[in-house]
Amino acid sequence: MKKLYLIITAILVFLWVFAACATPPTEDMNRAQDAVLRAENDANAVNYASHTLLQARDALARMEAEAESRRYDAARALAAEAINHAERAIADGRAGAARAREEAENVLRNLDELMAQTETAISNARRVPLQVDFNAISREMDLAERALEETRQSFNAGNYRDVVSRGQIIRSILSDINSRLVEAVQATSRK
Repeated sequence: MKKLYLIITAILVFLWVFAACATPPTEDMNRAQDAVLRAENDANAVNYASHTLLQARDALARMEAEAESRRYDAARALAAEAINHAERAIADGRAGAARAREEAENVLRNLDELMAQTETAISNARRVPLQVDFNAISREMDLAERALEETRQSFNAGNYRDVVSRGQIIRSILSDINSRLVEAVQATSRK
């Protein structure tokens, strides 16, 4: 009797384990879908960790295919992989946004310095009789100042990549002005 009881218990345990393996890992799959959705709705993950987010989406798609094919162990493993990639995309996105913000802050700081240097150079050049079109330079400085204000607005809106690209344009305008002033000074000194 005791032997029969052990056999029945072993069969029941086997069936219970088999049934657990034969059912889709719904909870794991739902958590994976939620994690990937969170990452997809995280602007930093989308902007700064798109490759990792793509890996999360890929793991999620493979998880669903495995579940449809009734390979539940593989689906469970892929659910964990999708969750890991999604969480890493959010973390990497946060870190990428912090780096981009720092770079944008440096761009703005450098532009402020270059703007002040250019204004000083223009002021000094006005005291010397130079052959330069100060009206054109004033228009270009106005353009640079408006662009710098728009760049600050982009920074405040969190558009750090825009800050960097606008910064290159502003730097080019100011460098051009400074180059013309230097050339005018050199031409005057040769006379």
